[in-house]
Amino acid sequence: MKFSTTPARALERVRGLPPELKLYLAALAISALGLGFSNDIISNYFKDAYNVTPFQRGLIEFPRELPGVITTIVVAILAGFSDIWISIIAQALALAGITVLGFATPTFRLMLLFIFVNSLGQHLFMPLQDSIGMNLVGRANLGKRMGQFKGVTTAFQMLAAIAVFLGFRFGFFSFKTPVKWVFVIAAGLFALVLVILAVLEARTRKNEITHERVRFVVRKEYRLYYALVIMFGVQKQIMLVYGPWVLIELLGKKADTLAILGIIGSACGVFFIPALGRWLDRFGIKAMLYADALSFIGVYLLYGLVSGGYASGALPTVGWTVFLAYGVFVVDRMSTQMGIIRTVYLRTIAVDPRDVTPTLSLGMSMDHTVSIACAFAGGIVWSRWGPQYIFYLAAALSLVNLYVAIRVRLPEGK
Repeated sequence: MKFSTTPARALERVRGLPPELKLYLAALAISALGLGFSNDIISNYFKDAYNVTPFQRGLIEFPRELPGVITTIVVAILAGFSDIWISIIAQALALAGITVLGFATPTFRLMLLFIFVNSLGQHLFMPLQDSIGMNLVGRANLGKRMGQFKGVTTAFQMLAAIAVFLGFRFGFFSFKTPVKWVFVIAAGLFALVLVILAVLEARTRKNEITHERVRFVVRKEYRLYYALVIMFGVQKQIMLVYGPWVLIELLGKKADTLAILGIIGSACGVFFIPALGRWLDRFGIKAMLYADALSFIGVYLLYGLVSGGYASGALPTVGWTVFLAYGVFVVDRMSTQMGIIRTVYLRTIAVDPRDVTPTLSLGMSMDHTVSIACAFAGGIVWSRWGPQYIFYLAAALSLVNLYVAIRVRLPEGK
């Protein structure tokens, strides 16, 4: 199984794959399109439809991130179902939430409710998609395979970003109209993913591709993994909320600008992520954990410098300094893709293969618990002291990642 680094060639290569992997890749690709038409531009929706302040933007993250906290509970409750069946439920929730937001502009409180429903579906699917992929391919060249899967996802996120950019630039999409067509399209895509997953479930059950797992697990052997996901909760919140907010609030950029930056970041990611998977197999997990830690520290120091410069007036908000912010934003997006390192690390140290899905879910709950606190605290820090201190704090906390990289001990040859 070999993928090229371009979307067209990647699609050619899937012809020789087993049917289950074809269906899995189709679900990943279309899910990525759906996220590109919804979650990836949600900050602009809050600004344009509800004109939220930085403080309110932090508060909104509670209903958006709470689903990540309770994911491990939901997965434990549904442990009698297969990962694919739970993924079907996840897509139904994502579909329900975004459909309402597409066809109506509810009151602010009701909007938060449907954001919660949509987010619950998205968060529930996150650990499951990795678990399903790893189960389908086994252990051989796992880093390479995960990199290829993420590369497919990124390629289709790029296609979604292009469509979103064109839609907002030429007036086909708007968050100020009664019907938000960009969200309606996302709803249709999530419905299609649901159907594909239902077919995949039928095939895996027929071919007895099943994987028993436990409801809940906590092991001391996974303590460094827990530290990594907790730190990612801090980093992710800064990346996803306050990184874009620098462009939206301080530079006044709209959804089309965020979309074209997403296109650039995804175009880079189509090449970077498969390479990252190969590097995992070539250089080993420990070396890549060092790279992960240093990338976060560097990105947040740069973000702190540029955001502080805009807020104080030391840097102009026009000209070359804007492109500096764009560059940091794109590099930031590249850093987020290094999460496959943590996933492969967990699979490598798993005491029991059945531990993987519940541990991924527990890790998500841990990182989202931290995320909620960081979102609230970040809004206060931005409002009272300035945006740069959010990023400086994140850079300092990323030293924990460096400590983990030093402490990691892996099986021979990993």
